[in-house]
Amino acid sequence: MYNIGMRSLRKYCYIAFVSAALLPWNATAVNHEALTARLFVQNKNTNAVERMLVQTLQSIKEGRLQQALDYVDQLLTISPNFALAHLIHGDLLSAKARILNNFGDANTADVTRIQDFKEEAEIRIRNYFDRNRGLTQPNMLVELSEKQSHVLFVDTARSRLYVYEKGEGNVLRYIADYYVTIGKNGIGKKDQGDKRTPIGVYFASRKLNRPLPDLYGDAAYPLNYPNEIDSYERKTGSGIWIHGTPRDTYSRPPRASDGCVVLSNPDMKALQEVLQAGNTPVVIGVNFQWVNPDSVRNQDREKAALKSAIEQWRKDWAAQKTDAYLSHYTSDFFYSDGDLSRWASYKRQIQAAKPKVNVNLSEVSMFTYPNSKRNMVVVDFEQEYVSAALRNVMKKRQYWVQENGEWKILYEGSA
Repeated sequence: MYNIGMRSLRKYCYIAFVSAALLPWNATAVNHEALTARLFVQNKNTNAVERMLVQTLQSIKEGRLQQALDYVDQLLTISPNFALAHLIHGDLLSAKARILNNFGDANTADVTRIQDFKEEAEIRIRNYFDRNRGLTQPNMLVELSEKQSHVLFVDTARSRLYVYEKGEGNVLRYIADYYVTIGKNGIGKKDQGDKRTPIGVYFASRKLNRPLPDLYGDAAYPLNYPNEIDSYERKTGSGIWIHGTPRDTYSRPPRASDGCVVLSNPDMKALQEVLQAGNTPVVIGVNFQWVNPDSVRNQDREKAALKSAIEQWRKDWAAQKTDAYLSHYTSDFFYSDGDLSRWASYKRQIQAAKPKVNVNLSEVSMFTYPNSKRNMVVVDFEQEYVSAALRNVMKKRQYWVQENGEWKILYEGSA
């Protein structure tokens, strides 16, 4: 019944595509059956939709088309608006009657749309295999404050969002990961309307409660783009959100948004508990270096050095040792009203007339700024300043960079 279709799927590009997408596992396979069994082991972090997609394509690769059709039927039962699954379903039905020469050959959609489907399938498959190999975490200096429970990492090269929670001793613990869509023109947002996703450390605010067009799906959480570094580098634009998909769409191609990070509506619902707290850190980068927990612990020395620098800055400020205090700032330091020269002039003026003051820091968080030319860390904290005439409590943000082996402040302002 399937002889013609089976021969063509093996002979032509469809099977070549599936084989290429499955290469990371097949290239190291010694016992195929054992690896296949391992691949489909159920675990609480496995996404059912992606599992069924991989099972479908694996069955096609092995020539088991009826089983593939059964899998994709199940997939469409739980996700009836999954366009990629509909495309594969159409191909499998057409394989009964005629030769298929390529992925999506049974579909009359334009070439660009078919290419989008191929890219989505390939990236989902590769990430599924990576997940089953065992996830670690990005090689970054990260510390959550007492009030923060989760951090999100978006690896744009993988079209993937990873959720980590704060474990014992502020050690990150992997929770889940989700497929995402990024900007149509890729990454590195610079200008209004360039349809690129920004790279950096951002913070997601609470869910927008006002009515939104269907394009944004079930929920939208704005990011603070442009952040302080973006503004200093004269990057423009706004309205970068984490949001869902239209109701008739399960997911979009890897590059299809106007710059936002887009998840399926079911995945947005799963993230709701993490995002609803507000001020959720979101680190957006490209090609994160993934390391095991033992390697992450090697960052303790660097983290300790940064904490020591922050504490010395606090002490020098509290003691009103102006020269020592100003030595903690880079020569290219900037703030909302100017540069280091203006900052130093202002600080010398107000500190000259004051004795010692009390400065206390709490709720400290740290996040390495991804893909930066300099080793840079975003540090947020709650600052209490008490003098004879004033008591002030504020949330502050600093960007610390390494300069000649020492940590110094590049930017300082309210958060």
